[in-house]
Amino acid sequence: MNWQALLGGHPTAVRVWGQGARQLLALHCSLAHAGAWSGVATQLGGVTFSAPDLPGHGRSADWDGAEDLHLVATRMAVALAERIGGPVDLLGHSFGGTIALRVALERPDLVRSLTLIEPVLFSAVRQAGAPEFDDFAKGYAEVIETIRQNPAAAAALFHNRWGHGDFTRLPALQRDYMTHRMGLVLGQNPVLLDDIAGLSLPGRIEGLARPVLLLEGADSPPVIGAIQRVLAARLPQARRVIVPGAGHMLPITHAAAVATEIRRLLADTA
Repeated sequence: MNWQALLGGHPTAVRVWGQGARQLLALHCSLAHAGAWSGVATQLGGVTFSAPDLPGHGRSADWDGAEDLHLVATRMAVALAERIGGPVDLLGHSFGGTIALRVALERPDLVRSLTLIEPVLFSAVRQAGAPEFDDFAKGYAEVIETIRQNPAAAAALFHNRWGHGDFTRLPALQRDYMTHRMGLVLGQNPVLLDDIAGLSLPGRIEGLARPVLLLEGADSPPVIGAIQRVLAARLPQARRVIVPGAGHMLPITHAAAVATEIRRLLADTA
């Protein structure tokens, strides 16, 4: 089922799978859309699984650049959780994982459990002084500079580091979709790198009193392992799971393994 509404002041498209009593809300990664959750959602029976297209993605309205992108996306997610009638089991992948964490920190009343799949909260490892951040920053600086000069080339760089498969072998429509949205990657940096939302401030993550599942791929970039290591140490109720053979796009490439771990979390928080 698909529906559209004004959520947090932003025209939003939402996709829903299932009609179970347990309410799951999932937030996708950069340059994707709600359909990226299809493989996971269809393997979770007995739940209602809702996923919005984040601002500028899928069939939701474009991001106008007037307000911080992360804030706009967070308001959207909060409004959707309120409309669903939380508390919800909140999931987020990559950029969506950082939004999910922010929602849980700012509105814990709306969150029953939290699943963070490779949240790209680079500020957390930067603050911790992890050596993996420096290596990541060098490659990311190249992507940022290329976005300004050649968005198509930047999309290829971005996908080949974070996506699944060779960018040149993707369908032309998918390549164009990603290319036209590379500006959204720049729009994420104030929170992901500079932490203007204060997500990584000392004591803040430690105060989240909710069960948290930290999921990552064994073959993901080293900075991801560093982020998950930092979060696992700071979150009081975290369980960290590493999926063998998986990379950053594990909700798509390893949907069955992801669904298995979510099922376990739901059972533990029944």
